[in-house]
Amino acid sequence: MAIAGFFLHPVPGLVAAVAIGYALGSIPFGLLFARLAGAGDVRNIGSGNIGATNVLRTGKKWAAAATFLCDALKGAAAVLVMRAGWGHLAELVAGFAALLGHIFPLWLGFKGGKGISTFFGVMFALFWPVGLMAAATWLAIAFAIRISSLSGLVATALTPAYMLVFGRNPDAGFAVAVAMLIWFMHRGNIARLLRGTEPRIGGHKT
Repeated sequence: MAIAGFFLHPVPGLVAAVAIGYALGSIPFGLLFARLAGAGDVRNIGSGNIGATNVLRTGKKWAAAATFLCDALKGAAAVLVMRAGWGHLAELVAGFAALLGHIFPLWLGFKGGKGISTFFGVMFALFWPVGLMAAATWLAIAFAIRISSLSGLVATALTPAYMLVFGRNPDAGFAVAVAMLIWFMHRGNIARLLRGTEPRIGGHKT
């Protein structure tokens, strides 16, 4: 009982949330699936990151789909592990740590993906209706314009509003912080969008 009480204490719980979230988030599924598909090191292709969009540039669609799914699942797992008696704050901390792990993985020299897939997993685990709305937003923009980065930017920007609609104010604040992080990581994409040179889904980045 003493051991259980220690780990349920707020401070150790938040430390555990950071450690567990970061460890899960930093699993480089894009790198692993690209190599399994025979595409080599995905960091030498396109944008050089390990996210699903860049894996798709290898032409290995199954590897890109598997990367997207697993990157989302690791974000969801980070939140759900902390849900088992650790409190909602620990869930938010773990979700953010998972994003940081995905974007800045220690084992890859802090050069990972840009966080969109993991963002969806975190949001689905926090409150699935908002996760569903964010995914629907991404799909609608992607179908209409076929630019992955723009779809992700719009989805993350609208997610705080979706949280507010359901009265989840703390989660809305969390979503704002997540959106700011993801928009910062997409600053190069934003510059290309403004120039009209951002590649479309399935295209090759020069």
